[in-house]
Amino acid sequence: MAASALPPLPPPLKSIQHHLRTAQELDKREPVVAYYCRLYAMQTGMKIDSKTPECRKFLSKLMDQLEAMKKQLGDNEAITQEIVGSAHVENYALKMFLYADNEDRAGQFHKNMIKSFYTASLLIDVLTVFGELSEENAQHRKYARWKAAYIHNCLKNGETPQPGPIGMEGESFDVEREEAGSSSVHSGTTQPASSSSSTYEANNTPTSNYTGIHIPPGAHAPANTPAELPHNTGVTSNTIQPTPQNIPLVDPSLYSAQSGGEVRLTPEDFARAQKYCKYAGSALQYEDVSTAVQNLQKALKLLITGRE
Repeated sequence: MAASALPPLPPPLKSIQHHLRTAQELDKREPVVAYYCRLYAMQTGMKIDSKTPECRKFLSKLMDQLEAMKKQLGDNEAITQEIVGSAHVENYALKMFLYADNEDRAGQFHKNMIKSFYTASLLIDVLTVFGELSEENAQHRKYARWKAAYIHNCLKNGETPQPGPIGMEGESFDVEREEAGSSSVHSGTTQPASSSSSTYEANNTPTSNYTGIHIPPGAHAPANTPAELPHNTGVTSNTIQPTPQNIPLVDPSLYSAQSGGEVRLTPEDFARAQKYCKYAGSALQYEDVSTAVQNLQKALKLLITGRE
C-alpha cells in the first residue's frame, strides 16, 4: 500500500529525508516497517521544528499519512502492539545488516550491499521509537554506517576494500549524489541537499578499531535474504543461496530445572518473557532459527528461575 505523496520537505527537516525515502521504498513489501519509519520521522521532525508554518504543514501531512496507514493496516499485531512492532523492525534491520555483512566478508563489494548497510543503520534509528537502543544495536548502527562509507570511498577511489571489521578513520558518503538517477523513488519528500546535510561527516562515524566488537558473521544471515534496495540500480548479483545456520545448543540445565516455591515473577518478568517469545516468533518469519532458539531459551530460563 503506497502512501500519498508529501509536500516538499522543508530545509530544517532535512535530517529525516532518508528515513522517509526508506519508508517509500518499503511501502509495498514491508508496510509495517514503512509505518514505523514515518513514525520515527514524525517524532524527530516534531523535536526539530513544529512551529514554523512550513514545517507544521509538512508534519501535519505526514501525520495524515500515518493515520491512513494505521487504518489500512487494521488489526495487524505489529501495529497494535509495540512489543511486536519492535521485534518486527529489529529483525528486518538485522536481516539487512546480515545480508550486507555476508557480502562484505565474502569480498562481494557493490552498491547493493553499501545500500543495505546504510538502510540497516536507518532502521536501527527507527528502533528508538520504542525506547533506548541496546548496546548491541547501537554498535551495529555505527558499524553499518561506517562500513557503507568506507566501502563506498574505496570503490570510488579504485581501491579494494578490506572485508570484515577493521580499524579505519572516519569516512564520508554522499547518499544523495550516489542515488541520483538510480532510484526509482520520486517524491516531494526528498529535495536536493547540500553536502553538509546528506554526507556522513567524519565526526559522525566511528574511528575506533572494530576488531574488538562482536559483529555477527554474515554466514549466519537468514536463508534467501535479498538486498532490499531501490530498483534499477544497474547492479546485478548472483542469487543468494540458503546458508547453513549455527544452531545454539540448548542449555541442558533447562531440562531438569524446576521452579522453586520461592520464585515470584514480577509483572516486569512476564513482560520480558513475552518480549523474548515475540522476538523468537519474528525471527522465525525470516527462517532465523538461531535467534529464535536463543530467545526461547531466555524466556524459559526467566520463567523457571526468575533470573535471566
